[in-house]
Amino acid sequence: MNKSFLSKSSQETKVFAKNLAENIASTGKSKQTTVLGLIGDLGSGKTTFTQGFIRGLGIRKRILSPTFVILKRFCPSESSGFQNIYHVDAYRTNKKGLLNLGLDEVLNGHNAVIIEWADRVRSVLPRNTIWVNFKHGRAENERKIIIN
Repeated sequence: MNKSFLSKSSQETKVFAKNLAENIASTGKSKQTTVLGLIGDLGSGKTTFTQGFIRGLGIRKRILSPTFVILKRFCPSESSGFQNIYHVDAYRTNKKGLLNLGLDEVLNGHNAVIIEWADRVRSVLPRNTIWVNFKHGRAENERKIIIN
């Protein structure tokens, strides 16, 4: 899948991510672990995208980047099809640190795993990781989101 989206606001980014999450859940891909590797500069929309994606799987809690705790787990509704949703921030860690936190277990089962700064730990992610690249646009709130 190679898909590009131009977002003109954080709200548009959240809606795009929410629709992607709902699409993944409805196509039965939730029967296996789905990993999204988010790549982009600071402030390019990774956390905003993650908020929309996790909301699309039914979580209503406030979603913040787990920069200092590295990994957060959410328990979705049964309708999402996922057992757990994991939000990982790899900015302050490396592949060894993630493996010590139990990344191998997280990647097994029927989980949704969203990893910010995923390019830092690319070598431990599965082949079927969905890569989402974020780029600043021309306008202040504009973001180009490329999924491959």
